[in-house]
Amino acid sequence: MRLVADANVLLSAVTGGRARLVLARADLADVLTTVAALDEVNEYAEPLARKLRLPLGTVLLAVATLPVTVVDRDEYAASLREAGRRIGQRDPDDIDTLALALHLHAPVWSNDRDFEGAGVEWYTTA
Repeated sequence: MRLVADANVLLSAVTGGRARLVLARADLADVLTTVAALDEVNEYAEPLARKLRLPLGTVLLAVATLPVTVVDRDEYAASLREAGRRIGQRDPDDIDTLALALHLHAPVWSNDRDFEGAGVEWYTTA
């Protein structure tokens, strides 16, 4: 199975949440994400390190070693307009994730409800 991961599940995986268990499953063929989602995860690295009382380098290493494939925006650019139409009003930060899912015809994995009603299969570990 292939999944397109939103930033919040990647953050959950870094903190040892349920998402970490899903990523460890051998039957998941591919977990993909966008540069935008990974950038969002990295934005939260410092506050997350403080909250967890860990060195920033440890959190950054955990992010860097997530078993996900990062897909460049050029690959799914043709789906950005449609994704913006479907989800842009609810959360503009999720447009890239939805565009990648539309491009790949793959479900979205997210712990927020923004993808509900966006016309793609949607899974959560919240």
